[in-house]
Amino acid sequence: MIEKDIRNFIAQDLLFVDDISDMAGDQSMLQAGMIDSTGVLELVAFLESHFDITVADADVVPENLDTIDALAAFVTRKKGLAAAA
Repeated sequence: MIEKDIRNFIAQDLLFVDDISDMAGDQSMLQAGMIDSTGVLELVAFLESHFDITVADADVVPENLDTIDALAAFVTRKKGLAAAA
């Protein structure tokens, strides 16, 4: 569900396409030119509002936000930390 929601947001709000289901989960969106700094800010706002998490400035790094796989893992970790608190 997390990955699907992220894919839908990226497709519809950042790339303005109908579907990116064929995009590999480990494909770098930055290297492919699919997302820029403004897109990263939009993505962070989406993650915070949709998944009810807080993305700290230190979290805004490619290791967390560059691929769909990384994004899904990041959200899962954040939600796990929030549940543990």
